[in-house]
Amino acid sequence: MNHFISPQDVPDLNQLITGGIVAKRNPFADKQLGENKTIGLLFFNSSLRTRLSTQKAAQNLGMNVIVLNVSQDSWGLEMEEGVVMNGANAEHVKEAAAVIGQYCDIIGVRSFAKLQDRDADYSELVFQQFRKYAGVPIVNLESATRHPLQSLADCITIEEFKVKARPKVVLTWLPHFKALPQAVANSFCEWMNGMDVELVVTHPEGYDLAPEFLGKAEVLHDQNKALEGADFVYGKNWSSYTSYGQVLVNDPAWMMTEEKMARTDNGKFMHCLPVRRNVKVTDAVLDSPRALVIEQAANREWAAQAVLKEILLGMQE
Repeated sequence: MNHFISPQDVPDLNQLITGGIVAKRNPFADKQLGENKTIGLLFFNSSLRTRLSTQKAAQNLGMNVIVLNVSQDSWGLEMEEGVVMNGANAEHVKEAAAVIGQYCDIIGVRSFAKLQDRDADYSELVFQQFRKYAGVPIVNLESATRHPLQSLADCITIEEFKVKARPKVVLTWLPHFKALPQAVANSFCEWMNGMDVELVVTHPEGYDLAPEFLGKAEVLHDQNKALEGADFVYGKNWSSYTSYGQVLVNDPAWMMTEEKMARTDNGKFMHCLPVRRNVKVTDAVLDSPRALVIEQAANREWAAQAVLKEILLGMQE
């Protein structure tokens, strides 16, 4: 595996899920793989789980880790080609990515959607430019449209906790008072489409996801109907894709409650975190045995380790 930006970079999804589960059982079995290798983690946006889990995974594999908060610890980076650089950004990605690639064997990048221009966000310019100029493998730590490390951890979690060969997985929109990107929801659908699950997506009118991410999922605007018989309920908020970046609805009736979870088939509740309690989901759900949010977060380490291991193996070929 040369890069990890989208599922298209993954030759075998099941092998990667298994790799995460194996790493969890014996975290230091492949420590020699990363010896004398360095990973640089570049954050254009805030992070808790992604930063800590990826750093820990790299260390489990014997790697050195450099963390950089772009624009705070470094110059602001210009991404556009052919511009007159008389604005706030002092350095172009052409030089910056190439230089970082001289110091690091792998580069992880986190850069969120700005939610102002859909075409600009969905072009994934930051990742295109780093992939073009760095000269080393790039790992997606969350982009404008995807969060593949989170989705891989979600796949691992579902594989560990499923009690049916083909579980029903429901992605439900949750209320929130500000606009959030579609990245987690997009990515979750994209990865679930690669698994043997029954995928249902439920949200209010106007919150349809981009068709290329939605795939074969069934879409329902009736949350209660969607939850019937669910084995896993994945809660997430996202702003409108069609009315890009807008909050069209903030209906508290979409919050996840014990009463709604009772409609499931003893379903488990999942969320990528952070989560605003009693806005998106009640304390009663989050504090119940049904909630897998901590297990998901823990699996972020093993997802990252499985990815980094495959990239390190690819560098040996």
